[in-house]
This record gives sequence, C-alpha cells and structure tokens, in this order.
Amino acid sequence: MTRRAAWRYAFLCALRRSSVGEIGTAVKRLGLLLPSSGTVQEVDFYRRVPDGVTVHSARMRLREATEVDELRMLEEYTVPAARDLATIRPDVVVFSCTSAGALRGNAYEQRLCDELAALTKAPVVSTMAAVRDELRRLGVRSVAVVTPYPDALNERVKASLETEGLRVPRVAGLGLLDSLAIAEVEPAAIHEFAVAEFRKAPAEALFLACCTFRAFDARDAIRATLGVPVVTSNQAALAAAMRVLRPAGSAAS
Repeated sequence: MTRRAAWRYAFLCALRRSSVGEIGTAVKRLGLLLPSSGTVQEVDFYRRVPDGVTVHSARMRLREATEVDELRMLEEYTVPAARDLATIRPDVVVFSCTSAGALRGNAYEQRLCDELAALTKAPVVSTMAAVRDELRRLGVRSVAVVTPYPDALNERVKASLETEGLRVPRVAGLGLLDSLAIAEVEPAAIHEFAVAEFRKAPAEALFLACCTFRAFDARDAIRATLGVPVVTSNQAALAAAMRVLRPAGSAAS
C-alpha cells in the first residue's frame, strides 16, 4: 500500500468512527436551540449525554431575561436559528429556554414546537413541556418553584404548571435579568436558596427553572436534603430528548 493510499484509508476510518458509535450504530445528533447569552446548557448536556450522542447548538439572540427581550427572541431570532440547526440534520431538537416556552401559554408552546419540527425535520422538545411531562411521570399534584428570574417571568412559569392542573404553593426567584449573572450563581448557593424557599411552603416536588442556571449540578444535594423529587430544566429536557433518541431507555433520570 502506498503512503497516499494508507493516508486515505486512515482518513476514511477516522471519518467512519466520527459518525458511527462503538457498537456500529449511527451517532445521534442532538440539536440545542438556546439563547445567545446562555452558557450552561451545552455544558450540562455534553457532560451527561451517553456515548453515541453528540450535541450541536444554534443561538437565538437574547440580551436579558425579560418578557420584552424574550418576545423579540421568539419573533425575530428563533426561526433563523432553527434553519441553521437544520443543516446538521438533527435527530432531535431541544428548545432550551424555559421561560420563553411559558411566555405565551402552553398552546403557543406546542405550535412553536410544531413549526420548529417542520423547519428542522426532527422531533422538538420544549424545556417547559418536558418539565410538565416529568412532573406527570412523578405523579405529583403540587410543586414548589425556584428560579433566578424576576417576578414577571415567574408568573408565566407558574401559569404554565397550573394550566396542567398542578398546585404551585410557592414561586421564589432571585430577580436576575443578566444571563451571565444567572450562570454565575454557584450550585451551593442554589442549594441554600432552594431549601430555604421550599421549607416556607412545602410541596410534593421541587422544580428548579432556567436552562442557564446551574441547578442540574445542585440537584442531587437538594434532593438529599429535602427528601422530595427535584426536577431541573436541563435534566427534564435531556431526559425527554433521550426518550426520543432511545425509546427503550433515557438519561439524566
């Protein structure tokens, strides 16, 4: 074999390894549609996806966690980002913004997912819908909510849950608008805040909202402290996406 032929053979083998998993199954591509200022989602997903799943992102411009900016993101930047993401031919797409999913109500959220699915030619998981599904799977009737958001967004998240028949005895937020400031809240601080707020109005479960909040990293410690199920935005979305990719099993349970 000539040197040129050997190089070509090595290149083709490497290319095959990049698109085929260890047991010969095709690698699955998970697409993330996330706000441009989000810095936690990709890290959370990359750390936890199983072998044979890769994560690819497209960003929707968002300056601050306000209703005005999120509405602009939905109206101007979501569809172009989805068109970009479609070029990787994803196997599943996650709409990775909890509050934007709740902003216009659950019916709008479903219409948005249908539109994005048509654009990307892939099933679409909205984070807020994934959270509601996770709570249904747990069989709980009440859930306390902790967020980094201001009150206006907290009310949207609460309404999304109540529409599904869940009782929400307490919603507590940190009042942060800057996504980078949200991402800088340490898991230990999230644990402290969540435990204190939950104990003011206990429920059957706790939901930690926001995709660029490091709640996934705090989840196990909070669950151990409170002794109730704890759902986070990225945990629920990843689990839902894995059910699409691998119906017989899931990740991040």
